[in-house]
Amino acid sequence: QVPIVESGGGLVQPGESLTLSCSASRIIFSSYIVRWYRQAPGKEREFVASITNTRRTNYADSVKDRATVSRDNSKNTGYLQMNNLVPEDTAVYYCNLFFSSNANYWGQGTQVTVSS
Repeated sequence: QVPIVESGGGLVQPGESLTLSCSASRIIFSSYIVRWYRQAPGKEREFVASITNTRRTNYADSVKDRATVSRDNSKNTGYLQMNNLVPEDTAVYYCNLFFSSNANYWGQGTQVTVSS
């Protein structure tokens, strides 16, 4: 099993920003796609953003203008910055590191709550 540590979640007010981090060890992090998903209460898990090993990025339409996904391979860490948060962004955010069907790892999730 690959240890993945997620951090950066919390309670924020509408309009604020936060940055989530996803750190891993025991893998060649630079070879992995870093994906972010989220799951709101009562809803299915949904894709948020991704960054490939060549730094190509992709975003869900719901966050495209408000999110930035990045990575620092020297730190074995991926990031998701979310700006102008709205209550609909409230969810547990999960990091996924994907190399192949046999090398596909999930973080434990970090709660993001947007509320005034």
